Amino acid sequence: MIETISFARLSEVNPAEIAAHMSDPRVAQHMPLLKGRWDVTAAQNFVDKKQAIWARDGLGHWAFLQDGRYIGWGGFQKEDNEWDFGLVLRPDAFGLGKHIVKKAIDFAISDSRIPFITFLLPPSRTNLGALLRLGAVQTGKIDYEGEPFLKFRLETKSNQ
Repeated sequence: MIETISFARLSEVNPAEIAAHMSDPRVAQHMPLLKGRWDVTAAQNFVDKKQAIWARDGLGHWAFLQDGRYIGWGGFQKEDNEWDFGLVLRPDAFGLGKHIVKKAIDFAISDSRIPFITFLLPPSRTNLGALLRLGAVQTGKIDYEGEPFLKFRLETKSNQ
């Protein structure tokens, strides 16, 4: 059931689960920045970096759980003065993205630090209907770490 989705800290997930998730070629298909081999050490380094972002900004990426089972990761990361939202699900949880995004947007609406959310999507993501139905507007194209991305913005506060 959808109601069983919860957000936890990435440090609560076994790094081997994250490594297996990020090693799946179906995950890499739309992640141009995903380079190299993911093993337990790489996963632990990733978790450590994400924990440092939490310490720096007071917000960051979560582990997404369904019935306590790890199904992916994502959340908000501050990029300059913008809060960018990312979502990376295990292939067996791809259909849960809509529900996770809604829960995350509800969080952003209630958090005074987040007047709007940005989304960076690789050009390989051609099905943008769900994002547009949420009210996100494409603001352009950007280069991020040498890769092209489509940039979208979703207002979370009225009169912004």
